[in-house]
Amino acid sequence: MAVYTVYDRVYEVPPMLAVRIPGEMEIRLDKLAALTGRPKSFYVREALLTHLDEIEDTYTALYRLEHPAKRWTLEELEQGLDLKK
Repeated sequence: MAVYTVYDRVYEVPPMLAVRIPGEMEIRLDKLAALTGRPKSFYVREALLTHLDEIEDTYTALYRLEHPAKRWTLEELEQGLDLKK
């Protein structure tokens, strides 16, 4: 987080991200912002908060499918074998 000082007051500024979006999506955001009186950035932030976990889970699952690790059977787990090998 960036920090700056004005007249001996310290302010923290959250990071900013610039994103290119299709024109149709911007029109929809403009209409929603005008209808509700909230800024477009509010809705972009809400969308990220809502969907970021899902996107991370999807890419983690895809990575694990492409890079499989050692797997153990239930029998091996129940026997308490040294699974660090």
